[in-house]
Order: sequence, then C-alpha cells, then structure tokens
Amino acid sequence: MIQTLNVECLCLLALALRLILIAYGEWQDHTMLVKYTDVDYYVFTDAAQYITNGQSPYNRATYRYTPLLAWMLMPNVYLSPVFGKLLFVLSDVIAGYFMHQILLLRGVDGKTSKVCSSVWLFNPIAMTVSSRGNAESITIMLVLGTLYFIMKKCTKTAAFLYATAVHFRIYPATYCLSLFLLLDEDYTGIKQPTKRTLNFIRSFINPSRVQLVFVSTMTFISLTVLCYIMYGQEFVEETYLYHLTRRDIRHNFSVYFYMLYLTSESRWSFVVGVVTFLPQVVLLVAVSCWLYRDLPFCCFVQTFLFVTFNKVCTSQYFLWYLSLLPVILPTLKLKVQDAITMATLWFLGQALWLLPAYYLEFQGQNTFLYIWAAGILFFAINVWILIKLLYAHVHKPMFSKGKLVKWNLKDK
Repeated sequence: MIQTLNVECLCLLALALRLILIAYGEWQDHTMLVKYTDVDYYVFTDAAQYITNGQSPYNRATYRYTPLLAWMLMPNVYLSPVFGKLLFVLSDVIAGYFMHQILLLRGVDGKTSKVCSSVWLFNPIAMTVSSRGNAESITIMLVLGTLYFIMKKCTKTAAFLYATAVHFRIYPATYCLSLFLLLDEDYTGIKQPTKRTLNFIRSFINPSRVQLVFVSTMTFISLTVLCYIMYGQEFVEETYLYHLTRRDIRHNFSVYFYMLYLTSESRWSFVVGVVTFLPQVVLLVAVSCWLYRDLPFCCFVQTFLFVTFNKVCTSQYFLWYLSLLPVILPTLKLKVQDAITMATLWFLGQALWLLPAYYLEFQGQNTFLYIWAAGILFFAINVWILIKLLYAHVHKPMFSKGKLVKWNLKDK
C-alpha cells in the first residue's frame, strides 16, 4: 500500500492517524484515571497562561524551555487546549516529509524513499509521543530541515533553521563542528592552493562557512537577546544553565545515574557532574572530524553517542536519533536477522530497566542497584548496536567538486 501512494497521501494519512490519537487522548483524559496527555503538555499550557496574564512563563514550576514555545502555545488558552498537540503532530509529519525529500536528493528511488520515511510517519512511538503533547517534534523538524537545505546548498536557510533548533534544544549544538567542516571545497566546488599559510587560511574560511557561522550566530544571539530582554537571567538559568549543570539523581537510563545519586551530597558532586561530560566531548569531536563528509550519518552517530553517554537519559531522548534513522537506512548493509536482533536487544534492555524502576517508583522498594545494573546492560547494548551500525554503513561523501553525490545502492 505504501508504495502505491504518493508521499503527499502518506503524509495526510499519517496526520489523520495522529489526529485520531489526539481525539482518543481527549476521551481518555476525561474518562480514565490514567491520563493520555503528557505531563509536560500541562506545563506548556500553564506557561502560556502566565504569558497571557502578562507574567513570566517561568512562574510555572518545571518550565525549563525557551519562552518561544510558550508563546507558540498561547492559542491553547485563546482557542483550544489541543492547539499545541495539533502543532506538534503537524511538525512530526513535516519531519517525515523532509526525510523523504532528503532520500530523493541522495538518489534513492521513490519507492524506497517512501518506505524509509514511513518508518517515521507510521512509527507508533513517534505518533504517540507527538499526539500526547510532547514538543520534541519541533526540534526534530528543524534538524531535518537543516539537513535538507544543506543538501540543497541553501546555506543561509540551513543556518537559520539550525540556530533555531539549538535555541529550542541544546543537543543539536553537537553538530556545529561537522556542519562547519562539511562546507569545504567539495561543497563550494572551488579548489584553492594550500601551500602557503595564507592560502590555507583562505581555503579554510570560505564564503559558505562565513555564511553558516554568521547567520547561525546572529539568529541564535537575536533569539537569546529577545528572550533575555523579556525575562532576564531567569530565562538563561532555566533554558540553558539548568540543562548544562543538571545532575538528575532520580532513576533514569543513564549509566552515570547511580554514581550521581551516591555523590549528590558530596563536595565533589559538581566536579563529578562536569567530568561526565568529558567522554561525550571527546567522542563527539572525534566523530565530527571522522564522518563529517557524510553528514546525515554523522549527525545520527553524534546524537546516538550524546544520548548514550549523557548523564541524564530518558525515553524521549531516544526520538532524537530515531528521527535520523530513516535517512540512513538505505546505506546500512544489514541482514534482516541482524536488524531484528538489534531491535530486540534494544527493547529488551529497556524492559529489564523498567521492571526494577516500577518496583522503586510504585512499590517503594529499594531497587537502585538493580536499576543501575540494568542501565549498564542497556548502555552496553547501545554501544554494541552503534558499533554494528558503523560497520554496516556504506560511507559516501555528501558533496564532491561542488555537487551533491548520489548513492549507488547497487553497491550495497
């Protein structure tokens, strides 16, 4: 069925399914004790309510996002409480459309592109998360838009979308080095001599890189200054500093969780929190320098590493790299049984973690050690999966001599 429909019909069908989930969610919220709507969605709506009352969105406890999100959801107050959900599912579908277009640009045939993008469009996890009122789809849409416009060589548009994505969420900042390095002479198509130091500097700082740095920097600064003027230091602390210095000692998937929990009252607590960033930084820089020529795969690996090695890791973070999986699927030389094994282990690792987490949270039993052990196992599974994907990936530079390189899937 997927191959017989055009991408526009697939997007409309995916949107319709998400709208059905929103309608079901409204029914469940009004009739059942367990709510369908994400707790964060109520936080977003309350923050929007504060803005309509002329107050700061940060008056709402636990609102730690850009005020732009609260402004965007003001129609939740004026029009309908489901407006934000409609915005999120629409962003989700647009992200799926970007995936399809990215694959077409790389030379993937239309049928394969539709199948790969449908992995996201009809993914039950993605559909459920956006229809419950989770805002991750906005950042995901902006990231995929950045990749699309980079491939179209619309550098300024890509830079604007990229800076906006970083403003909404910090994690896309990990792509900055790989984006910068990508815009070399293979991107511009202008080869310059590099024998002299001055010529090397000129070749390193080309017009495309200047555009990327200038537009992205000015966009990010403008958004940040605007928000700072309106909400002051509170905006900086809640939107950025909280996430950078965050040491969540509640149970989560992070391999560092138990260590941070045990040292939470120690005078070395802050130092331990900072040290946990080092593996991330080293790996992200190394991957940027290694894989930047194949940007979609590079971004996928960077996001996977960032989430896996982060000191706080929750289920919604998995969407960050799952959203990039469809655009690299055609380049993975994987056997069906290998793919099934990886998926099975990935879900099994989460299930083994969720079991002791349930007994801790709902039964009040001390299962911290078991949660930590399950977290280590899940970490090992993720590292193994990433290694398998690195070996399975058919690497091909995105640009050569100023032109976008098409994938030759027959070589797989």
